[in-house]
Amino acid sequence: MEQKELVPGLAGIPAAESAISYIDGQAGVLEYRGHRIESLAEQSTFEEVAWLLLYGALPTRDELATFKAEVAAMRDLPEVLIDIVRAFPKTAHPMDALQCSLAALGMVSPPVDFRDSVQADGAIRRILGATGMLIATFERSRRGQDYLAPDPSLGTAANFLYMLNGEQPSGPMSRVLDVALILHADHTMNASTFAARVVASTESDPYTVCSAAVGALHGALHGGANERVLEQLEAIGGPEAAATWLDAQLASKSKVMGFGHRVYKTKDPRATALQGLVHDVFAAHGSTPNYDTALALEGEVVARLGSKGIHPNVDFFSGIVYQKLGIATDAFTPVFALARVAGWLAHWREQMQDNKLFRPGQIYVGVHDAVYTPIDER
Repeated sequence: MEQKELVPGLAGIPAAESAISYIDGQAGVLEYRGHRIESLAEQSTFEEVAWLLLYGALPTRDELATFKAEVAAMRDLPEVLIDIVRAFPKTAHPMDALQCSLAALGMVSPPVDFRDSVQADGAIRRILGATGMLIATFERSRRGQDYLAPDPSLGTAANFLYMLNGEQPSGPMSRVLDVALILHADHTMNASTFAARVVASTESDPYTVCSAAVGALHGALHGGANERVLEQLEAIGGPEAAATWLDAQLASKSKVMGFGHRVYKTKDPRATALQGLVHDVFAAHGSTPNYDTALALEGEVVARLGSKGIHPNVDFFSGIVYQKLGIATDAFTPVFALARVAGWLAHWREQMQDNKLFRPGQIYVGVHDAVYTPIDER
């Protein structure tokens, strides 16, 4: 039998046809349903982008207003679910709490038949509305703070900050988080989206799909990268030490977090879009040592490695933004998930339109015809 060629990590192997998002890594292009990410980051909102990803076109004014109201109405969590989240160990990682919470949300929600558009849309709105609440409820619980009811007048980003900090966020703070959610909402067939589509292909419900995707996003090579970036910046010790630190990393062939991408061979367009807002926020609210260090490190890396296609990715700046917004470092990846549920749910809908169960092959490298040895002779 002819031996098949192994492609580690399925790199570049198409796993589905999709009309949701598009990347040109050489040109640094990211599009949602044909719309450039730079345009959406400048002009749109997270709720509008969620609709775009889910339903294929920008909503009308009435569609958007109704959608926002329906999502906001789903933020009120059942008391039993609040009790479940409060019962999680205070030492648990927020991503573990979110993964469990989304599964529990499915337990207290109506069943979903993906063939029924009303049921499917109801589940989509429930997940979009509840995800931020689940993250914030656990965050408040581990701080020893009481549950805080959502504010239905606020959008997803502003309400999340209100839930976390107990006060109305400023306009610039709300806007920078809103843009961060837009930038993270989808990114073609990344690891967590692939995990979502694999689970969806079994005809599992969307709560399980999103819970499984959170598990994939948790890893340091995927969503957890922004935590590592912040730890790296703090370890450098200041902008004046950036060059020396980078020399040591390159000499030891150690990884520099926040630079390079499996797809982009130029600067991540999401990083470019976010960096402009980051500059505005820090100009208005004061800089931080980590931001100054990040700018110095970016200059050093691009000067030495830019010609090799090594540029900042979105993780390089997102963690710095989240820290400025008062979000705990280990809650950065849940905020990523708050955005990405829109993409996962869009891929769930798309997968179910012409579903085929994922069942890839393998290249077997084990032995054959092994002889069984009785246990007394082993």
